[in-house]
Amino acid sequence: MGSRSASQAVVLGLASLMGLAAACGDDSDSNAEAGAGGSGATGSADGGPGGTLTVTIDGSGAGLGSGGGGDGAGGAICQGRLEATVRDFAASHPDFQAFTGTEAFTGIVEDQLGPDGLPVYAHAGATAQTTGPDEFNQWYRDVDGINQRFSIDLFLDKRADGVSIFASNAFFPLDGMGFGNEGNPHNFHFTTELHATFDYEGGEVFTFTGDDDLWMFINGRLAIDLGGLHPELSATVDLDAMAGVLGIQVGERYPMDIFHAERRTSQSNFRIETTIDCFEPIPPPQ
Repeated sequence: MGSRSASQAVVLGLASLMGLAAACGDDSDSNAEAGAGGSGATGSADGGPGGTLTVTIDGSGAGLGSGGGGDGAGGAICQGRLEATVRDFAASHPDFQAFTGTEAFTGIVEDQLGPDGLPVYAHAGATAQTTGPDEFNQWYRDVDGINQRFSIDLFLDKRADGVSIFASNAFFPLDGMGFGNEGNPHNFHFTTELHATFDYEGGEVFTFTGDDDLWMFINGRLAIDLGGLHPELSATVDLDAMAGVLGIQVGERYPMDIFHAERRTSQSNFRIETTIDCFEPIPPPQ
């Protein structure tokens, strides 16, 4: 790949950015598809009924933030935008393209985030789905020669019933970028992390559907565990039902941290459905 010093943005339409430019609560059913800007390679997030993906090609990892109910700095509190850090890996990495499975493999990570705000590998050595702690610790940290970091914005589409959705059954934000597609029709080997805060008002639910690994933490505590390589699976957290486990109380603000990995051909599904009303994106751990 060529130099990534110049920032570029690519918007791939699954829903109109104009319909999400206001704060949460502005419902829009319009759909639009924007062409790629600049000359850089583009990612893709086609095939889903809701949400928009903005890919920022920027070696610094700083998002450009366009549309979606907030400025690039995340100044607006009530947003339908989630900022994500995506790291590309080569297929030769020991944890990628080396494992397979048909169901979630739980327990890869500890139930609480580490002091650095990242998942803690829960084993001294290998598991049926991972090589070991050293390799896992590369997933969500910048490691020269091992991964390449990009920033993307995910814009959730809020429906009339109050459910906000980002959905793609072809979630390939780094096609042609990083280590490239490596002879595959898409770039299948990457990790994704999202960080935000939200106000817990009572009654909220959050559902993730996709593959492969997915861990969601609320208030630093594990709320969804869909670890391992597997076909498209779903898990839902009812915040009221898990309030005691998560240590949350109505009326307070809490962090939400999501860690995802796409580790093998030949599908990539990524779907968020939630009644959480507003997110405030926050920077990833350094």
